[in-house]
Amino acid sequence: MARPRPLSGFPEFSPASRIVEQQVLDGLRRTFELHGFASLETRAVEPLSQLLRKGEIDKEVYVVRRVHEEPGEAADGAAEDGLALHFDLTVPFARYVVENSGTLVFPFKRYQIQKVWRGERPQEGRYREFCQADIDIVGRDTLPGHHEAEMALVMAEALTSLPLPPLRMQVNNRKLIEGFYRGLGAADPAAVMRSVDKLDKIGAEAVRADLVATAGLGEEQAEACLALAAITGTDARVADRVRALGVSDPLLEEGLQALVAVLEATAGIAPERVEIVADLSIARGLDYYTGTVYETRMVGFESLGSICSGGRYDALASDGRTTYPGVGISFGVTRALVPLLTRGVLAASRSTPTCVWVALVDEESRPAARRTAEALRRRGIAAEISPDAARFGKQIRAAERRGIPFVWFAGAAEDGGDQVRDIRSGEQVDADAHRWDPPAEDLRPRVVRAATD
Repeated sequence: MARPRPLSGFPEFSPASRIVEQQVLDGLRRTFELHGFASLETRAVEPLSQLLRKGEIDKEVYVVRRVHEEPGEAADGAAEDGLALHFDLTVPFARYVVENSGTLVFPFKRYQIQKVWRGERPQEGRYREFCQADIDIVGRDTLPGHHEAEMALVMAEALTSLPLPPLRMQVNNRKLIEGFYRGLGAADPAAVMRSVDKLDKIGAEAVRADLVATAGLGEEQAEACLALAAITGTDARVADRVRALGVSDPLLEEGLQALVAVLEATAGIAPERVEIVADLSIARGLDYYTGTVYETRMVGFESLGSICSGGRYDALASDGRTTYPGVGISFGVTRALVPLLTRGVLAASRSTPTCVWVALVDEESRPAARRTAEALRRRGIAAEISPDAARFGKQIRAAERRGIPFVWFAGAAEDGGDQVRDIRSGEQVDADAHRWDPPAEDLRPRVVRAATD
C-alpha cells in the first residue's frame, strides 16, 4: 500500500493538540450555558437550493451524492437539486427554527459546536473542514436590540476564558452604513458595502476606484465613504464623528443609536483581554445581515483575518407568514487554534489524560494493580496499568515517554504498603490509592502558552 498523503485543507489533531481543542470547547460550553444557551446539533447536509438562498458562496459549497447513484435519484426527502454539506451553522439553524417553531420558546437561545465544510483555497487559518462554535438568539416577529449587545458580551466573556492572545472585537451596524450611503445618494448601497468590505484586502486607493467603477459613485461620494470607513472608537463620540461628515438619513440615525448602545453595554469588559471597538469599515460579506455586525481578530495574528464574526439578521428565517429575526456570532475554533498550535503558541502539558501509571511486579500482580487503578479512577484520577511486567526502569521510561507524571509501585513501602513516584523530580512517597491525590495542576493535562506569547 502506498504511503497516504495528507489532504490539503482538512486538518487532523494529534492527541496533544486534541487535548487543547477539547479544553477550549469545554470552556466555550461552560460560558454559553452560564448565559442560558442550550446546545443544538443540526444535520450536516441541506438541500443545495437552501444553502444557495443567501449570500454569494456558491463556488465554495460541497455537493454530496452516492457513488452509485442513479440519474435523477435523490436521497429521501432531498430537494431535486440534491444535497450539500453546510458551509456555516447559521443557515441550517434558520431552517431548524422555521421547522420547529411550534415547539420552541422564544426568544430561543442556542449554542452549536459542529464541523462545517467550505471549498476555500487552503492557507493558514482557512480550511476546507473546520469546527465552529456559534451562539444565536432568535425571536418571533421581533427581537429587541439589547440582544445585539448581549452577543458581544457573551462571546467576549467566552473568548477571554480561553488561552488565546489578546483580542480586538470590531463592531459596526449595517443600518448605519446603508443609511449613510443612501444619504449620499448611492443608487446601490449593497454594491458600496461590497466594495468597502474589501478595504483590508486591497487598500483605500483600490476601493476608491472600485466605488467609482463598480458602485457608480462620484469622486466626492467615494471620498465620503472612505472617510466613514476610517472612523473608529470605543464610546459614543463615534456618533459625533459620523454626524460631522454632514450626511443625514433616518436609517443612519437608527444605526448610530444601535451601535452606541452596544459600545455602552460592553464598556466594562477588560480591554487587556478583549477590546471592543466601533470600526465603520466592517460590513461583513454575507447579505443577510441587517443590523449590528461583529468581527474579531487576535492581536499579533491579524494576518489570519477575523476568527469570530457574525451579526443581526432579520429575514433569514421565515415561513412566509412569520419571520424569526435573530442575532449570532460564530467563533472559528479550527481557524484560531491550528495556527496557534502549529506555531507553538499553545500546547498541552502532556499528550495523554493518564495521571498515574500503575507498575507491574509480575503478571500475577495484575489483579491487584487493577484494583489500585480502579480505586484511583473512582476518585477521578486517570490511571492505566502497565501492559507488561518489564523491569521497573523500562516501565518508568515508558510512562515518561507518554508524559505521565506519576508511577505507582505496589508493596514498595517499608511496611508493605504502596508508593508513588513523581518521575520528573524522582521523589517517591508512601501512598494509599483511596487517599492519595496528585497536585491539582497534574490531575489533568493543561493548556500551556509559550512564554513569548
